[in-house]
Amino acid sequence: MKQLLWSVIVGFIAASPLSAQEAKLRHTLNGHTELVCSVDFSPDGKTLASGSYDKTIRLWDVVSGKNIAVLNGHTGTVGSVKFSPDGKTLASGGMDKTIRLWNAATGKNTTVLEAGQSHGVAFSPDGNRLASGNIDTTVTVLELASGKNIAVLNGHTQWIMSVVYSPDGKTIASGSMDTTIMLWDVAGWKRSSILNGHTGPVTSVAFSHDGKTLASASFDRTIRLWDVATNKNTAAFRGHTNVALCVAFSPDDKIIASGSHDNTIKLWNISTGENSVTLNGHDKRVNFVAYSPDGKTLASGSADKTIKLWDVEATK
Repeated sequence: MKQLLWSVIVGFIAASPLSAQEAKLRHTLNGHTELVCSVDFSPDGKTLASGSYDKTIRLWDVVSGKNIAVLNGHTGTVGSVKFSPDGKTLASGGMDKTIRLWNAATGKNTTVLEAGQSHGVAFSPDGNRLASGNIDTTVTVLELASGKNIAVLNGHTQWIMSVVYSPDGKTIASGSMDTTIMLWDVAGWKRSSILNGHTGPVTSVAFSHDGKTLASASFDRTIRLWDVATNKNTAAFRGHTNVALCVAFSPDDKIIASGSHDNTIKLWNISTGENSVTLNGHDKRVNFVAYSPDGKTLASGSADKTIKLWDVEATK
């Protein structure tokens, strides 16, 4: 009987396509003294940037897990960090009403741009513009060559939690506490669509790399997928037991990672909708997740003041 039971267990494990054991914790990065709000990989995948409530930005060597630089300048929470497409510049959005540009190689603060209290920044695909999602309910768009604010997008009624450019640069998506997602036409700086479906604040939005799908995370504990061409909600992933705070596509657009106030990260198989892996390790909520460009590593930033690097290559 025992032998039969063991055979059944072994058979079940072998049949499971993605087990938690296939996603291993590689590094825990310690250094921030307050919660981590945002993380982003450089385009070459060698460096990770993180922003925190402690008003600093830290740069980390992805291979060794060592902290290689601390960037000081913001006088308030650093809500968002983002590398430029060419990897030469790092942008940071702060609650001090500034967006700062940093030389990614030297860590020098090269430019300070006036903005609202920024909760999210996103480069255009050509690297010439920067969008900021602000607490004052607006999306502002800055032209980096001149430093000028070239557009203010109005429509949300509560603060904006996340902003992102589409891969072709023609659309900006914004997610808000007002429970909606708005799509903005860059050519005319006008709202093209409102995506309704979430029943709680929208905390994070992300375009797939082919630009066909938008993912969103919400206080309603769901991750939703939207067809960009039709604006229809095509799927809703349920499994988090608390607020969903962040979402990211894998580079091959086959997996979505989401982080939650339930302290977990979940990996979702887009084709089946199944929660294939759940990553446990953080002691507090997971505020942000990001995939490395090669898809082998997932970074997670948490309210427990740490960043974790996960080996997720086997889950592809």
